[in-house]
Amino acid sequence: MDQPGGRSFMQVLCEKYSPENFPYRRGPGMGVHVPATPQGSPMKDRLNLPSVLVLNSCGITCAGDEKEIAAFCAHVSELDLSDNKLEDWHEVSKIVSNVPQLEFLNLSSNPLNLSVLERTCAGSFSGVRKLVLNNSKASWETVHTILQELPDLEELFLCLNDYETVSCPSICCHSLKLLHITDNNLQDWTEIRKLGVMFPSLDTLVLANNHLNAIEEPDDSLARLFPNLRSISLHKSGLQSWEDIDKLNSFPKLEEVRLLGIPLLQPYTTEERRKLVVARLPSVSKLNGSVVTDGEREDSERFFIRYYVDVPQEEVPFRYHELITKYGKLEPLAEVDLRPQSSAKVEVHFNDQVEEMSIRLDQTVAELKKQLKTLVQLPTSNMLLYYFDHEAPFGPEEMKYSSRALHSFGIRDGDKIYVESKTK
Repeated sequence: MDQPGGRSFMQVLCEKYSPENFPYRRGPGMGVHVPATPQGSPMKDRLNLPSVLVLNSCGITCAGDEKEIAAFCAHVSELDLSDNKLEDWHEVSKIVSNVPQLEFLNLSSNPLNLSVLERTCAGSFSGVRKLVLNNSKASWETVHTILQELPDLEELFLCLNDYETVSCPSICCHSLKLLHITDNNLQDWTEIRKLGVMFPSLDTLVLANNHLNAIEEPDDSLARLFPNLRSISLHKSGLQSWEDIDKLNSFPKLEEVRLLGIPLLQPYTTEERRKLVVARLPSVSKLNGSVVTDGEREDSERFFIRYYVDVPQEEVPFRYHELITKYGKLEPLAEVDLRPQSSAKVEVHFNDQVEEMSIRLDQTVAELKKQLKTLVQLPTSNMLLYYFDHEAPFGPEEMKYSSRALHSFGIRDGDKIYVESKTK
């Protein structure tokens, strides 16, 4: 029976995946046949259930008939129940215990903080490998119970749960490889380090939007806390010191880092931000989602040397001395103006006359003819122009197209332009 004011999992399932709403797809495992049910049952004779069920925002408050769930969901491997009204872990347990192949479960934005998760209920989740509890306000006590009963849990999402501290369980979870714990209030490193104690096999740690203010840990201790960490996201954290960036080198397997939106980097240009970080993290192969190539790393390290070359010795980072050993002391790069030339001084030849004049290179051939009209005393319609590059081995080039821009000829100072009359 449905709870008053709510809907059951089974009711929503029947409505969404009935043949009328979800056309039958032929093929093995695509449809589930159920024997005729008593009159008045909401069940259909046939439902078309994929292995991935998405039932978010459906107002679900309870499980419904467990036998019917078992009959329909034996093949289901992923289940999204986010943004419903589930507040009782027992009801969640009734659903999950009848989905034996379940590996992914999303319970985000359900008010499950209103009930206590008992170990007997959590045991029904034992096959789940990926669990999403974002914005569920799940307590650390609930998380501990889950970790005890899910021996194969590999990915856990605990975002938007208003955590200000981390509570360690009595037993470590060695199976967890990925932890998303973004958008909480974990500002002190003393809390973050507990995650390393809880999850010694952690491969990926996503800490974005937590305003972490510093990494306060000796280098050798960091290596012991996160021995397997390959990727970390500190996007929009509160890091303000280059020493915190240098600390990342202490993670022995770290390859990927995200550091966008931190206070430390705000005063720098986009180019400076990336190059200075790449140069400080020699083992990181991907920064902010972009691969660091060997060429980019060398450019960044050379940039780093030149950036600090005039800084007082007491303020030079240790990495500077390491890179000086690698490349030697580099001179500042010469400043080269690569902007295109806007004008040129040329010789204009007409009959036996030679006149030196400055011409704008952004104008067209037609506009140049107008400029020369007074000088050569010819109408533009009766004027032939030839361009001669004084360094080119070829002869003059006729400037026959009126709309062609002068800069496209490659005109430079000292070149010549010959003017002839068509009626000559």
